Amino acid sequence: MQKIPVYFMPGLAASPKIFENIKLPEDQFECFYLEWLLPEKDEPLANYIKRLCDNVRHQDPVLIGVSFGGVIVQEMAKVIRARKVIIISSVRCNAEFPRRMRFAKAIAAYRFFPTTMMQKVDWLAKFAKGNSIIARRLKLYELYLSVRDKKYLDWAFKTIILWDRTEPEPEVIHIHGDADEVFPAKYLKNYIPVKGGKHVMIIDRAKWLNEHLPELILK
Repeated sequence: MQKIPVYFMPGLAASPKIFENIKLPEDQFECFYLEWLLPEKDEPLANYIKRLCDNVRHQDPVLIGVSFGGVIVQEMAKVIRARKVIIISSVRCNAEFPRRMRFAKAIAAYRFFPTTMMQKVDWLAKFAKGNSIIARRLKLYELYLSVRDKKYLDWAFKTIILWDRTEPEPEVIHIHGDADEVFPAKYLKNYIPVKGGKHVMIIDRAKWLNEHLPELILK
């Protein structure tokens, strides 16, 4: 039996390492991991997507994206034909953005986002030892965020805030934690809920995903 190619796209600034706990049956699926490209100066999203699609070497692949990566794989499906598009901890259109993101768009807040702070995660972690929650989160950032180029970070925040998809694509499969703090579930429609799942559930709810992803891909 020919294996189904599955391409994974990580979240904003993250490396494919965030998928290290996702294990699909090797006799049915072949997994590939996309990485962020550095954007060209003022690069439109459509152009960036075309460059990213050059790294997809199979026809009719399954595209799976996390968070901002979920936005990216939906845009990729405009360029290449995909067998399935699955997003995790993401949104299907900008109408599902929380109020703070819509407000950020209205005031062009992406121009002022302190992306330089994301380049200093290692340094910040040293000063967060007294707060276990912050320290744990910074440790996750330090472990999984691999792209700290300011040009990329500025481009990424601007791109997601200005994402222009207003209507969800009905065929997109959306898996989302009901405790997601970045994209609260109350703003979403037609998603598969994961009880207690937070925005990082690709890491700490891997067991649930390993149990359900194969059937979602095959159905």
